[in-house]
Amino acid sequence: MAKVRQGKKGGESRGGGGDRPEPEPSPGGWKAARTWVAGVASAVLIAAVGVVFTTWYTASGSDAVDQVAGEPPLTVGHVEVELDERPLVLREPVTDARDRAILLGKAASDTDVAAMLARHHVATIGKMTATVVLTGNRSSLRIIDVEPRVLTRAAPSDGALLVPGSAGETGTVELVADLDRRPVRFVTKEDPRTAYFRKKQIDLKRDEMVTLSLSIVGGKAYYEFDLVATVLAGERSEKIVINGPGGTPFRLTGSADSYRTEYRESGGGFWLRTSPDPACTASEQC
Repeated sequence: MAKVRQGKKGGESRGGGGDRPEPEPSPGGWKAARTWVAGVASAVLIAAVGVVFTTWYTASGSDAVDQVAGEPPLTVGHVEVELDERPLVLREPVTDARDRAILLGKAASDTDVAAMLARHHVATIGKMTATVVLTGNRSSLRIIDVEPRVLTRAAPSDGALLVPGSAGETGTVELVADLDRRPVRFVTKEDPRTAYFRKKQIDLKRDEMVTLSLSIVGGKAYYEFDLVATVLAGERSEKIVINGPGGTPFRLTGSADSYRTEYRESGGGFWLRTSPDPACTASEQC
């Protein structure tokens, strides 16, 4: 044992033998350790933030993003006005040579006919039916009102009467509004005294669609109007304007006592003149 002790003492005195102290970590080792710890912490933080963001975005974040981007809560996906098999009236007689050729079916496409009718402010007489398809742009929203807004009121149109070849039956209409009465509001045939949206609203979720079949009547004047939907999304209400096809106003006219020109629909989607036309001369075939 003494030998062992001696050996130990001797080693201590000479600094040669015995246990050596642990070496200090190099600067590079500490840096690598810190980098590893920081990476783990970052990964955990990113994962946590991702979970929170996903939960927030799923619940209401998409709504917030849409609001910041200026997206309306409701998209007007489709608007159509029934013109087939209905008497139509143009605001003014057709005097332009090109428009006259289109009216008489001379190498005119459906697009040309629609554009010509729009230029002459075509309107149905007494009643019109519009189909409007709306799509939700929020996780949850409520359409609390839709009402016609009259933009122009004038004497009934009498420029040109376009009589359909045959009369047809219209489909079932869900809502009706009378432009001759104030206030103008949609009602049902079953309860014409109560505004429809006063008793019932329409709830939509994102990408859900609703189709409105809207019947508008009016016989005392010529009307240009649009539709204004009041939409509640969260705690915020917005007004969404619904225009007619092509972004123009809807048009409806009462009957005139007489019409300056009259045409009757013939086969092929064009019209034949059935009354004297002051825009024609003896040398013109119109």
